[in-house]
Amino acid sequence: MAFRPGALRFVKNSQRVTFRFARKKSLFIIPAMTNEAVLQLDLPGIKKIKSGKVRDIFDLEDRFLFVATDRISAFDVVMPNGIPRKGEILTQVSYFWFDQTQGFQPNHLLSQPGEELPAKLAPFKKQLAGRSMLVKKAKPLTIECVVRGYLAGSGWKEYKQSGTVCGIKLPPGLQDSSELPEPIFTPATKAETGHDENISYEEAAQLVGRDIAERARSASLKIYSFARDYARKRGIIIADTKFEFGMLTGRLF
Repeated sequence: MAFRPGALRFVKNSQRVTFRFARKKSLFIIPAMTNEAVLQLDLPGIKKIKSGKVRDIFDLEDRFLFVATDRISAFDVVMPNGIPRKGEILTQVSYFWFDQTQGFQPNHLLSQPGEELPAKLAPFKKQLAGRSMLVKKAKPLTIECVVRGYLAGSGWKEYKQSGTVCGIKLPPGLQDSSELPEPIFTPATKAETGHDENISYEEAAQLVGRDIAERARSASLKIYSFARDYARKRGIIIADTKFEFGMLTGRLF
């Protein structure tokens, strides 16, 4: 995730786009526009441990390097084309929300926008500019933490059939895209291939342990509620979202 109060402002001219982050003296300048999308990324000498639908993860021994490519995925299918600089925007958005929420929810972030990369990454400065972040080596939870604040998508389909969303009973008379009385936590499995599958809270507790499940649920609802209120004041509706957490030294990140 990522933004800052006052916000992410874009200053454009023919040569650059400048991201100015309020409150801190962070400044990142993205170089001139290119029409080439970054779909594959290899860093010779740096071990790649995973390529996701959009992000690649590299092992730097004491930390991970996350790199957002320009790949596009929809319904778990990675498209053959990409959107130039999409990964740069995703990374800056992530920096923004991590900054916004770090006061009440610890995160795995070890870098800030515009910071110099470690010496071993210096040869790849151009490829990594604006689309990379250094993070702690937390162990991912085996569940996806989904929060729904509005009745939409698969939730609306289920509600029409049974009056529930992921097994949670909701009031009668709601319409498509109605705001829910309270946000609800609807976890899902973390599938390596194919679609994630919705599961009950009890099933999530069985997978990760009741204490961790409760901490993940509490953190998810708190982050969503904060982001929903922040966005609403700016004319944006966040209908639902998904978080991924990890554990490190007994703490949830």
